[in-house]
This record gives sequence, C-alpha cells and structure tokens, in this order.
Amino acid sequence: MEMTDRKKQILKIVTEGYIQSAEPIGSKTVVERMPGKISSATVRNELADLEEMGYLEQPHTSAGRIPSAKGYRLYVNELMEHKTVTSEEAEKITSALGGRMQQIDQVVARAGQMASTLVGYPAYAVADHKQAVTVRRFELIAVSSDSFIAVVMLSDSRVKSQLMHLQLLVEEEHLRQISHLLNTHFTGISAPEMNGHLMNLSDQVEGQWFLLLNQVVDYAGELLTQAQTQQVFTGGASQILKFPEYRDADKAHELMSFISDSKEDLPVPVGGAPMQILIGPENVNDALKDSSVVIASYDIGENMRGLVGVVGPTRMDYATVAARLSYFAESLSRMFEKPRELPPGEENKK
Repeated sequence: MEMTDRKKQILKIVTEGYIQSAEPIGSKTVVERMPGKISSATVRNELADLEEMGYLEQPHTSAGRIPSAKGYRLYVNELMEHKTVTSEEAEKITSALGGRMQQIDQVVARAGQMASTLVGYPAYAVADHKQAVTVRRFELIAVSSDSFIAVVMLSDSRVKSQLMHLQLLVEEEHLRQISHLLNTHFTGISAPEMNGHLMNLSDQVEGQWFLLLNQVVDYAGELLTQAQTQQVFTGGASQILKFPEYRDADKAHELMSFISDSKEDLPVPVGGAPMQILIGPENVNDALKDSSVVIASYDIGENMRGLVGVVGPTRMDYATVAARLSYFAESLSRMFEKPRELPPGEENKK
C-alpha cells in the first residue's frame, strides 16, 4: 500500500488535531480541515488504510483515530512545520540567561529547571565530557600557621577548593614550593597517573611536606573521579500532572518517580546531532515507552557539551518544544562563549 500525499496530509491533520485536543480525530474533522473537497467515504477509507499501515490507531471501535509511534515518527521527520520562537519567547529565554556567568556545574544545574519553565514539560540537563577531565592548575593559599586552602582548576574550567589542616607549621614559601611541584608534575594527567608520579616523588620530598603533597593530590584525584561521573539535573517533574495521559495516579507517579529517582537512566544520546527526538518505544527504558523525549545539545567549550532534554507524552507539541529548546540551547552556547573569570595565578590573566 502506497503512502500518498493525501494520506500524509490526513496523517498530519490527525496528528496535529490530537496534539491540540487530546481527543481522537474522526473523519468529519478531517474533511473539514482538508484543503479542497473530499468525501467522508474517501477519508474513512484513507484512515482505515493508515491504520492498516501502522500509522494510526483506533482506541475504541466507534472513536476516531490517534497517531501511533510510527505515525508520530513520520510526522516529525517529514510533515511537521518547523517553528521559530516568537520575540516574546526569545526575550524570556535571554532574560533567564542574563545573569552573571557562573561555574559550569551551577549553570547546568539550573538549565533543567529553566527549560521546564520555558516549554511546560519536565526537563533535565547533563554536562557531557568529550575528553577526560584533568587538573589545569593548583593554587595553595595560606590561612593560618597550620591550615591552607587548596584551589584546583579543572580542564573544564570548574574551580574547586577545600580547607586543609596539617600537624605542622605551614609557611607561605613552603606552599609556593609545593604549588610549583604540583603544577609541574600533576597537571594534565589522569588520577592513576597522579598516584604514579606521587610514588616517584616520595624519595625526593621531605616526609612532612610529602604528607602535604599527598593530601592535595588525593583531593584532586577525588575531583577527577567525580568529574567523570555524569550528573543529571531535573526540573518540573510535576508538570506531567497537567496532561490527560497521566490522569491515572499510578501512571503519573511511576513517571515522576523515574524522572526524580532514576534520572541517571534518562537518555543521553551519543553523536553530534543538535536535536534528537525519541518517540515512545524508541526509548530504551521501559518507564519511557509511553513518553517522548526531545534532546538538544549545546557547546560548553573546554571539550564539553551540554544536553538539555524534555520529557512528555507522545502527544507532545513537537514543533513548539523543538523551537524553544533549540533556541535555549543556542543561547547557552553563546553564553559559554563569553570569557570566564580565572582564579588568581591563572596564566594569561588580563
């Protein structure tokens, strides 16, 4: 059976009508919305063909049709009109991102909640490293005679610090020497390589100062391990309750619990596509089999990309979500192009 232009037009009408109303679309509605004159009998035949081909489903014998996952896929790939954000929507997104540049993980943590507010669906955000994170620079800052702050700048420009105490008196000159040692031997390498370098230096550094060196290297190793673990930040899980598909309390609770408690299992696709749409069964996790996920990527720089995803019913307004999410992602990319403040001692400081 051939997928004709008329069948595609009818599928588009049914899909967009169902997205708007959440009610199955009957032949009468299709006749009213079809361009040109077409009989009800012809439309009914075409609807039956589309159902037989797997593009439509009929929830009840006497009801109209709704799109299947296969129907939504054809709609998204070929039939959906690509929207752009309105000037008001653009202003809202620009305003939301207009604050002062923060740490990368703080921005990513906020991105999920911001995206949820912008699109009206639950959303999540992930920072995805293209390459392994290493330490770019160490800085040791004296606080008192027996304590100091270890500042560690990572290769993705995140800056972490921790107050450390010692059982010996600390002088600033000693801290400068250890800082030089750290920046000479422990930058640009992995945590296992750090441990190897530490062992090689055990005979060259006095015992008390080796303890200080070991303490800072251990802290840096923990940071690198944490950096390689993807953090997923979610927002707006309760937005799902406003959709009729989730009037069933058990069904709504199951999806909300998944978004909140199993967020590490939300889709994080590989590849460089700026926008990906996963419809119903295309989602690997069973909890998302009746849902769709729209994911946009943006460039963070420093060999990192960010991902922001939206979760909703398969009856999602794909065109609007894709437009808003795409503009949001592009705005984040532009935001990360801004020069970032570097900690004291960073080379090429302006």
